Amino acid sequence: MINWPARASPCIRPIGAERSAECAAIHATSFAYPWMEADFEQLFVANGIFADGAIEAKEEYLAGFVLSRIAAGEAEILTIAVAPEWRRHGIATSLLKPHLHGLAAIRVSRLFLEVDVENTAARALYANFGFEQVGERKAYYRTAGDEMAAALVMRRDLI
Repeated sequence: MINWPARASPCIRPIGAERSAECAAIHATSFAYPWMEADFEQLFVANGIFADGAIEAKEEYLAGFVLSRIAAGEAEILTIAVAPEWRRHGIATSLLKPHLHGLAAIRVSRLFLEVDVENTAARALYANFGFEQVGERKAYYRTAGDEMAAALVMRRDLI
């Protein structure tokens, strides 16, 4: 476990493949079936990937990240995750605000995502950013108990 400095405040900036190991470690604490470091490495070098990280200012640790894929003027948030030590400190909000602004600045018109129907905290976060449910995917997520959970498809217009 990382011992985070008490007064550290993360700054949001673009990230790439150099953060793959940290992204995988955070993802592993956030999802029942996490992505591996190699998955992140492949994503970061792919065309159309747009990623931001919350970087702890003093020690340069990754506190959280958001990763989107852009195609044909639209984008999809592929994943967003926050390190356990930083949860409930506004990191996801701090990540999403500039991420959405950055996507809009490069003329992405709509942003989509899927969220576990049971993840009320994430659903509230996305609703606060103006995302609206536009569909549902039955049996989309595999849970830790190997059950299948539904995902809500959400969308937000950016420009």
